Amino acid sequence: MLDVEAALAWARSEVGDIPKDAAEEIEQHASTQYVTLGNIHELEKVSEHETMALVEALARVSGKGGAYVHLGATSSDILDTAAALQMRDGMRIIQAKLDALEGVLLDLSRKYRDSLMIGRTHGQHALPMTLGLKFAVWLREVGRHIERVNQCSARLLVGKMSGAVGTMAGLGENARQIQELVMSRLGLKAADVTSQIVQRDRYAELVCVFAIVASSLDKFATEIRNLQRPEIAELAEPFQEGRQVGSSAMPQKRNPWRSENISSLARIERSLVSPALESIVTWHERDLSQSAAERFVIPESFIVLDHMLVSMVRILGDLRVDERQMAENLMRFKDPLMSEAVMAALVKKGLPRQEAHRLLQQLNAMARKDGRPFREILAANLEIAKYLGKGEIDAALDPKAYLGASAELVDAAVEKATAERRARGLIS
Repeated sequence: MLDVEAALAWARSEVGDIPKDAAEEIEQHASTQYVTLGNIHELEKVSEHETMALVEALARVSGKGGAYVHLGATSSDILDTAAALQMRDGMRIIQAKLDALEGVLLDLSRKYRDSLMIGRTHGQHALPMTLGLKFAVWLREVGRHIERVNQCSARLLVGKMSGAVGTMAGLGENARQIQELVMSRLGLKAADVTSQIVQRDRYAELVCVFAIVASSLDKFATEIRNLQRPEIAELAEPFQEGRQVGSSAMPQKRNPWRSENISSLARIERSLVSPALESIVTWHERDLSQSAAERFVIPESFIVLDHMLVSMVRILGDLRVDERQMAENLMRFKDPLMSEAVMAALVKKGLPRQEAHRLLQQLNAMARKDGRPFREILAANLEIAKYLGKGEIDAALDPKAYLGASAELVDAAVEKATAERRARGLIS
């Protein structure tokens, strides 16, 4: 707020509205070295107005320049522009941590490009896939979030110097020039037109975007939690042997608590969307109905997401991947998993697709009921034998031969992410 007051005084002196030496006095004293929180709190006890308390405190220490402090401005000019400065710093932190998360996922996508695992839908075995493809999906999701945050920043980081109802009357004939000078000095864009406040659709977009990012982190965390279950045991959070404790009661426990923490905090992040949206609504040119809420909502949305990103980078950066267990799980259940491949082979040999589907559904049910291997059921079926020999059945049941374009898809995702990082100056 002091930076904004100093920029306003400087801009007014630049257009000749106030003496240069007055502006210099204000600029020199617009710091917490001279205007302390204690000063402001004491004055606020009297005025019950935070901005006026700051203005009075600054005026008292600025000598003759004190007569010009806050000239032509309204509280929201100072508060909203100061909020933009804070959010700019916050966005830089979030952007850097999203960049770090993308970098970790880039490495994981490359490393596990060809690592076979079971792909699951509805919590059930579906088809073979690669772990690299799973990470590539997450990689591009984070890339979209980086794009969203950057686009949101362009709309979010604006200030205003337009007075009590947005007319700029208090700034006189040089009003628009003064606003441009103030924002240029502060490194912000000027809002094109405002009421007494910067319109809260900008802030609501921020909170919504952050909630979307948090939901993706929740999704990643939930997948890690599921794959860490002992029945699957393919991925696991980092665990410090000999130091870390999973449970105070059960020595064997290695709980995915960081992932659970991310999922828990995502609920808080999403809960901030409703008050942010409601804060768009104001009476006439402004009221205070959004003020108290956004003092919680905006800082909290930054702080919670920041912590979630730090946790996810830590988890993925030292993720335990058990490729042996992935292979064992796949080989244990691979034959039923390959039903679609067998169906494709049958159709290629002339059996209508729907008939092949019905037949394989029946044979899978028979294998489950009788407790017999699916391969054995296939080999013994006379209808299958009309179309496929033993070698063709074996070929159709090979999971390595049924990965489609997985490798190319991973490569394309990695290439695109790398190009985007290069464009952002992260890669030379």
